Amino acid sequence: HVQLVESGGGSVQAGGSLRLSCAASGYRVSSTAMGWFRQAPGKEREGVASIDSDGTPSYARSVKGRFTISTDKFKNILYLQMNCLIPEDTGMYYCAADPRIEFSDYEEITDFGYRGQGTQVTVS
Repeated sequence: HVQLVESGGGSVQAGGSLRLSCAASGYRVSSTAMGWFRQAPGKEREGVASIDSDGTPSYARSVKGRFTISTDKFKNILYLQMNCLIPEDTGMYYCAADPRIEFSDYEEITDFGYRGQGTQVTVS
């Protein structure tokens, strides 16, 4: 049974930073592709970043250069380091995984089979 639990969200001022974490159980981080997507009120879900089983990252153009996705295989956690946050980054952030997919890009993350409950990020 795969379970993903996000944490680390919060309210920050523009220019600030947050690090999101996604703790996985029933699933080995880095064994297949994982990633993050977000959803703002009234908007479609948007893929933000993904990381392949070989560690190759992929980022949405809107966050490239500001966000970094990474994994800790020992702790079995997926991270999203978010720097230089802007109000447009506001939304609910979800971690996603799919044991069937080893390689992906950020646009496909919204279709992954497993996701967490989300963590809210608010930038003002």
